[in-house]
Amino acid sequence: MSAHIPTKALLLAIQSDPTSAIAIVRHLNPDMVCFFLHESHKEVVESQIPPALSRMPQRWDWIFTPSPESFSACQKALAQGLGPLLTTWKVTPGELVIDITSATVGMASAMVLTGFPFSTKVLLFPGHPFPSVDQAIEAITKVLSQSEASANPWDEEATRLRHEACYHFNHGSYDAAVKGFHTLEHRISGGLKPFYRALADVAQAYGLWDQLLYRTAWEKLKGGIKALELASVWGGPPGMDRLLHLLKGNLTFLERIVLDSKDIKPGVSLDLLAWAKRRGDRVRDLEAATHVLLRALEAFAQSRLFTQYHLKSWDVSLEQLPEELRDTCRRQFLNEIDGKYRLPLQAQFQALAALGDPMGERFVTDWSKMKSLFDAADHALLGYGFEPIKPERFHQLYELVIKLSGVAPTDLPEFPTLNV
Repeated sequence: MSAHIPTKALLLAIQSDPTSAIAIVRHLNPDMVCFFLHESHKEVVESQIPPALSRMPQRWDWIFTPSPESFSACQKALAQGLGPLLTTWKVTPGELVIDITSATVGMASAMVLTGFPFSTKVLLFPGHPFPSVDQAIEAITKVLSQSEASANPWDEEATRLRHEACYHFNHGSYDAAVKGFHTLEHRISGGLKPFYRALADVAQAYGLWDQLLYRTAWEKLKGGIKALELASVWGGPPGMDRLLHLLKGNLTFLERIVLDSKDIKPGVSLDLLAWAKRRGDRVRDLEAATHVLLRALEAFAQSRLFTQYHLKSWDVSLEQLPEELRDTCRRQFLNEIDGKYRLPLQAQFQALAALGDPMGERFVTDWSKMKSLFDAADHALLGYGFEPIKPERFHQLYELVIKLSGVAPTDLPEFPTLNV
């Protein structure tokens, strides 16, 4: 942060002696300055600081505190004035530098607390008050690189905020996780910025995947993994090898779906079932989870009909069906708009049973036991009823889909748990 690299914005405490303020402004060369002071010291700013500067800030303003010694008075003044001022100046989070060299304890506490969301640098120069501006500049230049003079509060908060972002990710709040990792990327010091940018890319990829946007998720995750591998070379929390292994396994699963050119992609059935399980396990969105669970069951039936018997459930040729189902299909399943025959869920399993398929036979044999579960889904709010689905009903239906499809739970894609 040299005099040749202007600071975007500076929040500066000032009292009766402007010496250190002049030295700091001259050294940092900010584009914008906000002076924090008692109103009685405004004349000091107006009369003594401009003549001492070779380059005036593009903008400057002040926020007054009625009592420099009172933390609550200082905090109230800054809470009301700083945010709107930085918005007007178009100062983005991370572009504010805070100098508390001339501040009282109350002023300094309020400045750090209120300015924390906007700042990545808090300055405190020992030796204040300085005898002269030249001596102040000399002292500032000498100690600016020392941690006790220049601190980034976000560095100490990084672990807590990282865990918070991981918590959001692990509970399915992917947008919040992306925001958390990007915040860390922009605010922390040092070489971990690429690491947090990579984690943000990974979180965004899983958010896209959770929206069933497979191609964009695959592309984003592919880039995120590469970035995470590169970033990890320069350091990072333990456990990265295990995380990368899980991410690459998920990438392979997505790749199979994306690059599968067939009309029916078996991987989608697995993913829909995994999607429903994630929602059900968190006991959130049970209505949507149940709806997707039934769609997963249908996708398994469609996949079996297509891969084993070359039969598309949405465009059935009557000649492909067992003879005992043709008349029913002709009478009940004709779409009058496009003239195609479309088999609904139960009819798909009946067709599989008539074709001698074990999946269809299990469905027909156990239908009397399963009907109450299907009725519960039908009567749910996203079915055609007014009764919220109960968690135990959802889990019973999930076990039923597992049984009918013959899928092992280990076959399902599993989103990683971030514990970095």
